Amino acid sequence: MRKRAWWLLILGGFFPGTAQILGGNRRLGRFAIRFTLINVGLVALATLVFFINRSWLVSLVTVPFITTVLGWYLWFFGALFALVMLDALRLAQLGRIVGRSRWYLLGSFLVVGVLGTSSIVYAGNISTASASAIGSIFNQGGGTQPIDGRYNILVLGSDAGSDRFGVRPDSISIFSISATTGKVAVIGIPRGLEKVPFSADSPLWKVYPNGWNCLNECLINALYKNVMDNHQELYPDATKRGSTAGVEATKDAVEGVTGLKISSYVMVEMNAVTKLVDALGGVRLNVKVRLPIGGQADDGSDAREWIEVGDNQHMDGYHALWYARSRHTTSDFDRMRRQKEVQAAILKQVSPEVIFTNFQKLAEVGKSLVTTDIPKGMIPTYLELANKAKKRGLKVLDLVPDKGYHPGNPDYVAIRTAVTKIVSENK
Repeated sequence: MRKRAWWLLILGGFFPGTAQILGGNRRLGRFAIRFTLINVGLVALATLVFFINRSWLVSLVTVPFITTVLGWYLWFFGALFALVMLDALRLAQLGRIVGRSRWYLLGSFLVVGVLGTSSIVYAGNISTASASAIGSIFNQGGGTQPIDGRYNILVLGSDAGSDRFGVRPDSISIFSISATTGKVAVIGIPRGLEKVPFSADSPLWKVYPNGWNCLNECLINALYKNVMDNHQELYPDATKRGSTAGVEATKDAVEGVTGLKISSYVMVEMNAVTKLVDALGGVRLNVKVRLPIGGQADDGSDAREWIEVGDNQHMDGYHALWYARSRHTTSDFDRMRRQKEVQAAILKQVSPEVIFTNFQKLAEVGKSLVTTDIPKGMIPTYLELANKAKKRGLKVLDLVPDKGYHPGNPDYVAIRTAVTKIVSENK
């Protein structure tokens, strides 16, 4: 009887339905076995596709309808697994087994049943959460062709908040990604850049033929709010394309600055970065300068607390965000450097294990964190390139005075030459 109970546990746990075929409700057993065989077939097919062309598999699992149906399927299978394990426990007739073996068997049945059911249901939760996040974030159809062999993604850090009127991008960067190697050149643009030119085919050319140029009032990060307040009619199709007039204007400005044609944009709500970092379990940063948290005084005398100097510091989302955004006692250009460090730390922290164990949190954060016009069809491509980028790291060009670029009196010929150079070195 004891051996029979162990066999029912092993067979029922590894191949649901076999316990019922051997000594119980054969109709239930046949139904469960069919389900199990379907699962084995699906896993085998997915494995085969993964090794033939991984992007095909990614394309399938990033279709919201498919991942939603898959989630429902897994929930049903989780319920079926729980049912057949409970039935296998009944068939084991533990009441007829004496001694400690009875308790060992009962514990083993409970462990296998609970772990198996919870794992299957968790996989279903991941699948449905993925569908919800993808459907919420990526609203555009179609695809994007590389421009001169690259995808140029404009990344904006939004500083919208209850204490501010409108949006002024707090950080502006271009991630120029090789479509073949995944090498990434990041161009950091100071938010205080002045005298921004526009090309003749930009709608803004009609309004600002001499560029965005009115001294300290016409900084590049102020263009977004200006266009949203006064010139939305220049970009009538922005909303249809998953964008806004302010974003499209900023694209035109960045193209005028760098000479790069923008493929898509990603706007990151900076305040949601806190939740992202927390969902990833924190990040590690090297703090080179003591930084104030909160306060308005330039010397930091009214700061709520301080981020102290030190290497390899583990930071939660709150402190990582303040590390990136602390304004006083340092310069805007130092903030740019720190923002790149936080971006790199987040990229380093992302791993399959972290994503799997925190997926539902990450999916929920993603919906409030990101706005983009990247088409759904580009997700597999960008995931593949992101994996390559993680191995190769990021090459950064910050257009700051330390590098010879002066935001108040910019030399756009020199800037475009430098951009062309770093892009060509990262093909």
